[in-house]
Parts: sequence; C-alpha cells; structure tokens
Amino acid sequence: MVRDDRGGRVRRDASGGHPGADGAVAPVAAPRFAVSAVIIDLDGTLLDTVADLAAAVNAMLAELGRPPLPLERVRDFVGKGAEVLVHRALTDTFDGRAGDAEFAPAMAAFLRHYQRENGLHARCYPGVVEGLDAMRAAGLRLAVVINKPHAFTVPLLHQQGLSGYFELVVSGDSLPRKKPDPMPMLHVCACFGVPPERMLAIGDSVNDARAARAAGMRVMAVPYGYNEGLEVHALDVDAIVESLHHAASLVDCV
Repeated sequence: MVRDDRGGRVRRDASGGHPGADGAVAPVAAPRFAVSAVIIDLDGTLLDTVADLAAAVNAMLAELGRPPLPLERVRDFVGKGAEVLVHRALTDTFDGRAGDAEFAPAMAAFLRHYQRENGLHARCYPGVVEGLDAMRAAGLRLAVVINKPHAFTVPLLHQQGLSGYFELVVSGDSLPRKKPDPMPMLHVCACFGVPPERMLAIGDSVNDARAARAAGMRVMAVPYGYNEGLEVHALDVDAIVESLHHAASLVDCV
C-alpha cells in the first residue's frame, strides 16, 4: 500500500490491506468491479513488444549514423505513441524534441523498420489468454485502446491470436487525440452504448490511468509493463493486479 504525497490518496494492490498499530497489514476483501465492458491497453499490458520496438529504434538510429540505445532505455521511452518514441530516441531524453529536418526522415525510417520488426519477438504476458477467456465467458464486451498506429496494431493482434477477443480496436491514429486524453476511452463508451461508470480500463502506465480517470472510469494497473520509468504504485488506480487473469476474477458483469 502506498500513500500519495500529492493528495493523500491511498492505493493498494488487489489483495487489499490496512496497517495496524504495529504496522502490520491486516487483510481485507479485494475490491469488486461491476461493469459491462473492459478497455485494455496493448503494449505492456497484453503483449511484451519492447524487443520489436527497440530493434526498430536502433535500426533507425543506425541509418542516421547514431549509436544504439539499450533495450531498457527504449522500454522507458515507450508509452506515448510512435512520434514521441522517435523524439525521445533522437534526443535521448523524455521531454526533448528533435528539429523538423531531423525528425521527418527519422520517423519515416522508424516506421519502415518497425513494419519489418512488428511482432517478431512480441509475446503475450502470463495470464492474458486466460483472463480474456474468462472475461468473454462472463459476457463482458472488450476493446483495445492503444497509442500505436493502426497499421501495426491490427496485424499484431491477429498474429498473436488475440484479435477475436475484441469487438473494437482504437489505435493512436484512429481519432484526433490519444491517451492520456480521454477521447479514445469515451469513443469506446459511445460505440458500446455503455456509460463510463460501467466501464473498466486496464493498463500499465500513467497514460492509461490518466485517460481512464479523465473519462470517469475505474482503472486497474498491471505491474509488469512500461510506465516510463515510474513505479506502478504511484499511479492513480483502483487496484494493481498481477495479471489479466487476476483482473478477471475481480470483475462482475452487469
């Protein structure tokens, strides 16, 4: 359990727990989520794709005569879409922006290399298929919302055998704005005819948490993904779950 110094909000993992006078944590019932539909992130939540992204980033840098970045550095740079990833890779900073003359050919090179690398090393995280099966069996409607371009998202889901689980896929270029803006989350609500309070979002990063909160949704986080170098316990979420299978066990379809 972690107390957020910014606002005093206490976040806990889904096992619950409250500290006693001696500091020990007494177990409490895990939170339940009564919802009709679930929005799930892709990179870092459903699939580990960082090896593919790092390969494309480093092929881009090599083409520009730049040294490669370590895989862990690329992992920290993932989360806000391809354009931001390229800017971060070119400047080797989180907030840097390359000049237009440098960015345009770099972006084109990244997309070309990622077209080749997309899915070559990607893998489902443990519990993903079991969790999706359980959610579908419960009658929940499922959507993917991801900042990755559509041209890479749909083939990747198909290649990994996941496309059949999802009624809707909203990619980073599907709408004028993407996460952490709430627009894609609210777009799913409109398409499903489900109000935000009956939606659940599951992701791995601050972008997922902020988008869900801004849309008025409850949100879970998984601890194993990409969160731009931040601790998952610092996120404003309702529960931290060890896997999608764990998440499914806490959801009641209404």
